[in-house]
Amino acid sequence: MPSYDVIIIGGGPGGYNGAIRAGQLGLTVACVEKRETLGGTCLNVGCIPSKSLLHASELFELAGKDFAGFGIDVTPTLNLPVMMKQKVDSVGQLTKGVEFLFKKNKVDWIKGAARIAGAGQVEVTDAAGVKTIYEAKSIVIATGSRPTPLPGVDVDQRRIVDSTGALGLPEVPGHLVVIGAGIIGLELGSVWRRLGAKVTVVEFLDHITPGIDSETAKTLQRSLTKQGVTFKLGTKVTAAKTAKTGVDLTLEPAAGGAAESLSADYVLVAIGRQPYTDDLGLDTVGVVPDRRGFIETDHFRTNAPGVFAIGDVTHGPMLAHKAEDEAVACIEIIAGKAGHVNYDIIPGVVYTYPEVATVGKTEEELKAAAVAYKIGKFPFTANSRAKVNHEAEGFVKVLADATTDRILGVHMIGPDVSEMIGEYCVAMEFAASSEDIARTCHPHPTRSEALRQAAMGVEGWTMQA
Repeated sequence: MPSYDVIIIGGGPGGYNGAIRAGQLGLTVACVEKRETLGGTCLNVGCIPSKSLLHASELFELAGKDFAGFGIDVTPTLNLPVMMKQKVDSVGQLTKGVEFLFKKNKVDWIKGAARIAGAGQVEVTDAAGVKTIYEAKSIVIATGSRPTPLPGVDVDQRRIVDSTGALGLPEVPGHLVVIGAGIIGLELGSVWRRLGAKVTVVEFLDHITPGIDSETAKTLQRSLTKQGVTFKLGTKVTAAKTAKTGVDLTLEPAAGGAAESLSADYVLVAIGRQPYTDDLGLDTVGVVPDRRGFIETDHFRTNAPGVFAIGDVTHGPMLAHKAEDEAVACIEIIAGKAGHVNYDIIPGVVYTYPEVATVGKTEEELKAAAVAYKIGKFPFTANSRAKVNHEAEGFVKVLADATTDRILGVHMIGPDVSEMIGEYCVAMEFAASSEDIARTCHPHPTRSEALRQAAMGVEGWTMQA
């Protein structure tokens, strides 16, 4: 019976990062993945291909609407097949890169569907149906998540699609209805809106992007509305009838009331994701997921000796970088080292235009916890680089402890803020105060100066242009 120090079930960001780290630490390791390629949902049908289309569609809209303001007169023509091909090519190159790293770090990729067969045993069924048992001193569950279904709205990946289907629509919809105003729905809705679709977002709650700082979320909604996205908040979808050329939806107010109809060419169901913990043989070792399917852990350990869980199958934000951090920490603990994840400093990003980037506590959370705080805020309209780039929408907001000045949370909305939030993550990891950022020289002219100016604003000495 083949034997390893560690077997990881799942080849997504958590799985492959954990496998590579195990190899680096000299452990014998195998990663079981049933897809044809490594990388999981994120790399194959999630964060990576969606960012490819977000970037391409943004360039298309910039060329058609904004280039003229810089003295560049062009009339772009959409070539959707080429746009989709470059997305596929990029994903293919990255999945090959993960394979290379497996070979480099002596990680065995076992192709097939895995389930725990008992203590220290993993059964893998390959594409031909052949079952093989492998032994492992430690088993790590990193199977990720999948789209949450919506009762009454059956995804057929033709007219009603989930996030995977929305990445490969064969045409630009005349009207796309997005069910769910979370990150996935807004990002993919943005892609097709830029390419020419009418987009309507239907959300059960009375606000978009649940969990994000409310001022930032309201600013994002106003921006997307100006761009042409229609929002129907406080509304639920109760039924969907599909025809060859479209979908007829039945909507009702979330608080109750008269029903209405809404027709669309395509419907995207994006109401969230749920952990993938089915058919893993968890019962063979006594691991019982909670009612929502999540696996309870303590420093990544489940209640079963030698069985660990990381990423989307555990509680916390369903983010690739959270899974990556957990993977490294989990493997280091298995190897006898001191693995650790600081859950207070996991950034979140919405890759719409403008982007949203956040880390730490929101104002709502600080108020609920009765924490006294101060605010520093700086608009990109007062940032010289943003101004000359014609990208002056949004702001940076810093929340600092009123007594200690320690940075508690940062919330940004604006172009490329996903690339700037990391500075505050590092600062917060080292328990920095807002004054530490305020007194750190930043290059001029750059948009990163807004990070410093917002920190200066905590003590009221912002210097606006």
